[in-house]
Amino acid sequence: MATYSTDVQIVRSGYDRQTCWVQTRAGLLPPDGVVMTTQKLRLTGSDIFYAIHSCHSEDGGRTWSEPVEQAAFAPRYREDGSYFYVSDFWPQWHAASGTLLGTGHTPLYKDDELVGTGYPRRPAYAVYDAANQVWQPWRELDVPDWFYSSGAGCVQRVDLPDGDILLPLYRRSPQSAADSWHTCAGVVVVRCRFDGAMLSYVEHGNELTVEVPRGLCEPSLAQFGGRFFLTLRNDVRGYVATSDDGLHFGPVQPWTFDDGEELGNYNTQQHWLTFADALCLVYTRRGANNDHVFRHRAPLFMAEVDPERLCVIRSTERVVVPERGARLGNFGTTPVSGNKAWVVVSEWMQTNPPKPTDCTVCERYGSDNAVFVSRIRREP
Repeated sequence: MATYSTDVQIVRSGYDRQTCWVQTRAGLLPPDGVVMTTQKLRLTGSDIFYAIHSCHSEDGGRTWSEPVEQAAFAPRYREDGSYFYVSDFWPQWHAASGTLLGTGHTPLYKDDELVGTGYPRRPAYAVYDAANQVWQPWRELDVPDWFYSSGAGCVQRVDLPDGDILLPLYRRSPQSAADSWHTCAGVVVVRCRFDGAMLSYVEHGNELTVEVPRGLCEPSLAQFGGRFFLTLRNDVRGYVATSDDGLHFGPVQPWTFDDGEELGNYNTQQHWLTFADALCLVYTRRGANNDHVFRHRAPLFMAEVDPERLCVIRSTERVVVPERGARLGNFGTTPVSGNKAWVVVSEWMQTNPPKPTDCTVCERYGSDNAVFVSRIRREP
């Protein structure tokens, strides 16, 4: 059986107890460049994000520049004084165009508070200007009206050999968007075309959902062994589905270990690592002496997946980013080569109710808003 080595680097740490870095992910700029995106979160609120910052490395991630706020992600105002930000951003190298392309979605704010319901979110994207080390102004992906309120926040895409992109989205109808806490969202994979500047809709597949609170969201897609695998967030448990063409998926099933026990992931995203000879899932779960962590969102585990049985092989499970009291559920994965990949994440300095803004609870276990890069190598 193959083994895995893990080298965990803390890129930066420390924060002001007013805001903290979250939604931290990285994309490669071959041959040796890396771009990391992140944004500030206001601790006294729920999902109050600010403009995306970017930092870069010219030596494969050994050293990093300081985060710089990107004017391309400045808020965009509406007539009523509300404004959109881009959040949940994920940069990924698009080989066919030689471009770093990032995707996310557009939450609406007013008076520095999130507008929770009743407006149409949109998938957002932006292209990196490598020559000037800045992001170009973000755009919305134009999708059919059927999508209404949809987003690509925290989703992992697949780029096809011809350059087309399979981008998972989650959507709500106008009725369900007006009452998003009590209705079920659905997930759809969209095939897009990208010319290095513009991302355009081509077609979409079937919709997946479950009649469990809030349905499915934050999907992530992987291609392995000639098939496509979709992992899905749900309030109660994580789900998985497969497809032959990457657009049309069979029924969803709950994530379990190979002994049949439920994985224990809930209300939190999961993402893929694809190695030359193994498909791996990165996830959080209950049952890891982590009841003090919000929604058990740390540590980050990685394990191989049985692609036929669609289960996690328990004997391969390992911690790839340690738990230090803060949640790690909003993370990203970065493919590097056939047997190398990264997991990138920052410590989110909010805790369990009744005082979720009491960051000292996280600090008590050692957290200080560290930004981690976990380098994973699969050894044959």
